[in-house]
Amino acid sequence: MKYRRLGSTGLLVSAIGLGANNFGQMSPSQVAGGNLSLETATDIIAAARDVGINFIDTSDLYSEGQSEEFIGQALKGYRNEVVIASKAGMKWASGVNSEGLTAAHLKRSIDNSLRRLQTDYIDLYQMHIQDPLTTIEETLRALDDIVTAGKVRYIGCSNFFAWEVVEAIQVARRYGWPELATIQPEFSMLEREPERELIHAAAKYKTGILPYYPLASGFLTGKYKKGEEAPKGTRLGSGAIYGIDVSDENFDRIEKLTSFASERGHSLLELAMSWLASRPYVSSVIAGATRPEQVEQNIKAAEWELDAADYTAVDELLT
Repeated sequence: MKYRRLGSTGLLVSAIGLGANNFGQMSPSQVAGGNLSLETATDIIAAARDVGINFIDTSDLYSEGQSEEFIGQALKGYRNEVVIASKAGMKWASGVNSEGLTAAHLKRSIDNSLRRLQTDYIDLYQMHIQDPLTTIEETLRALDDIVTAGKVRYIGCSNFFAWEVVEAIQVARRYGWPELATIQPEFSMLEREPERELIHAAAKYKTGILPYYPLASGFLTGKYKKGEEAPKGTRLGSGAIYGIDVSDENFDRIEKLTSFASERGHSLLELAMSWLASRPYVSSVIAGATRPEQVEQNIKAAEWELDAADYTAVDELLT
């Protein structure tokens, strides 16, 4: 396992992290979550430990807190071996003020997350989404209080635009508050928006990138075929496309990418993971798993180190 600095911090995290958005028993009314039992989640976390993964990403949103609860129970006895990242800010509970990045909501949310995770600190606490109603000054001041109280080690954000990341860093520097260690965007060969501005801002300020949906919700595994019905039990098979463009153009790209990888002795999945993991500004690629064996598969998939010529060739196939 390769380990990298978490952004500008000295904390080392595995190049491939474990995304826990599948943990929990999601009901039809819930906003986000999975359909994995505590037993399965525990087995997946154990498999991650066995292969050297020390970074687990979750959110209070996932399965309405069940993901955090499962992680807390699974990590009993070796919590300090693991870097836990969680998030807050998206609405999932009832109540007028049960969302956003206000001081009131964040300070309430951190205590609830700590209780569910059965720990007295979270390594990386992330703003899950920008809050248009709350000033970044209020949010960062609240996070400074939380860090000072010892409840959080580092802070980050998710789904922020590049200018929002830069603004947050500049405000933090003005007042001497903790700066953003990471930014978590959706990023894959089929979702390249971060390349426009975000990766450049992150490089400027040494903010680590934590890509999520590296396999485009499974579209980059090669299990979906043009003109064929999606396999049962898969996300696309259930009708949940998660914003992925399943157009003929993208299926054509998948075929070209599959051939490119095959000619070099690799699979499409290996290309998709390595395309992200080979980038120096990526701290850890957040990869989910629904079975323990998928954890090792994700690790092996990222072992291919792409060079400049590979990236140029892939760019041509994606245009």
